[in-house]
Amino acid sequence: MKRALLLALAGAAVLAAGARSATTATRECNGLMVCVPVAGPWVAVPTGAAGARPQTQFQLSCPRGYIVGGLDAELSSRQIDVVFDARLGSPVNPGVSTTRDALFRATKGTQPGTRASFRPHIGCIPTNGGGGTRPPTAVRPAALPTALAAIYPPGQPVVRHVKNVELRPQRPQRIAAACARGEHLVEAWRAIGFYTIDPPTPAQLRTVRTTLAVKGDRVKVGVRNTLQIGAGATVQVGVVCGGGK
Repeated sequence: MKRALLLALAGAAVLAAGARSATTATRECNGLMVCVPVAGPWVAVPTGAAGARPQTQFQLSCPRGYIVGGLDAELSSRQIDVVFDARLGSPVNPGVSTTRDALFRATKGTQPGTRASFRPHIGCIPTNGGGGTRPPTAVRPAALPTALAAIYPPGQPVVRHVKNVELRPQRPQRIAAACARGEHLVEAWRAIGFYTIDPPTPAQLRTVRTTLAVKGDRVKVGVRNTLQIGAGATVQVGVVCGGGK
């Protein structure tokens, strides 16, 4: 009876470990015929007050002769938003949008107080004419998680609400943006744009002044301008919110 119980417990542990591996399998090499997986360390994601949520960055690099062809990450919390910096160009693909290095950016979407981390992964592919005939199988392979560790794939823990408002020449304006019910403010921004053929001159850029005030989960942007009629100026106000459903 005792032996049967031990065998049953051992079998359950094996099944749990197998399920754990299946749920945390990363996909940085999916669809790539030749790929070297590179795993980074678990990187701490800081927390802070609403409206000033700090962001953490971590760069992960391919071995020489390889460029980034795929990316993924593992999260200790579903409320981590992870993105990476890509270069401008067309089409969006390895070698144009990516280089040998990938810079990950992570932000915590939940309220301050809870600690979290993420582990970046990149899939490296040979550059044209490089890579050699015997590529490495892995660079610093990731340690296997325990069956008790909670690890999640990247998702969309934050939402963005954006307003674009055309400016009325020489008239003050106020623009408000807010998180929806059940959400809380993570970040806010405002940007000034000119729909002109040529880049705006320094004098034109000085014709618009903005101020941003944060109160709770709502932001207000005050705008003053000395624009001329037909200037074609606009202000974008955006908020990044977490905690929604």
